[in-house]
Amino acid sequence: MFSKETYISRRAKLMEKINDGIILLLGNSEASANYNGNTYKFRQDSSFLYFFGLDEPDMAAVLDVESGEQILFGNDVDIDDIIWMGPQESVKEKAESVGIQKSFPMAELAGCVAKAVQQGRKVHFLPPYRNHNKILLNELLGIPAGALKENASVELIKAIVDLRLVKEACELEEIEKACNIGYAMHYTAMKMAKLGM
Repeated sequence: MFSKETYISRRAKLMEKINDGIILLLGNSEASANYNGNTYKFRQDSSFLYFFGLDEPDMAAVLDVESGEQILFGNDVDIDDIIWMGPQESVKEKAESVGIQKSFPMAELAGCVAKAVQQGRKVHFLPPYRNHNKILLNELLGIPAGALKENASVELIKAIVDLRLVKEACELEEIEKACNIGYAMHYTAMKMAKLGM
C-alpha cells in the first residue's frame, strides 16, 4: 500500500474528471475452486486497488462527484473468521487508513445506489469481468448481465486511463524494485546453468 495521501489524491483527481453523478467502484470477491471455503488465490480488481489500496475481498465504494462524499462498503469479520484469521481491522479502520471517513456494511450499498438512481443521477461503473460483479450490478441497476459492458461509463473508463497512464514517483520506485528483482533472478539462473540442466 502507498501512503493515505496517494489514494486521497487519486480519488480527488478522478472525481474532477467526471462531470456529474456517482462513481461506483467494485472490488473483487473470492472465487471458489470446488466449494465455498476452498478458493483460488485472491486477486483484487486493479482499479479498486489503484484508488483504495485495499487488497481484500467483498468491498465496494461510492464517490459522489457533486458533494465530494466518499463511502467504503464492506463487512467486518465475525467470530468464525476471527478463529481462523485472528483479530482483523474493522471496515471503518480500513476506510480511515486510505482517507475515507464514511463506511457501511455491504448490505447498505443497494440503498445508496438506489437513491442515486431514483434521483435520476448517472451511475458510472466500469465494465465488469467477474460473474459475481455482473450479478451485483444487475441487482443494483437492473441492467441485464449481457448489456453491462455496453452500459459501462466511457467517461469513467477514459478518466481512469488518463490517470493510470502517468506514473507517480511511488509507482516508479516499485517498478524499479521489480526490475532489479527480475534482473537478480535472471542473472542467478544464468550463473547456475550447467550443461545438461
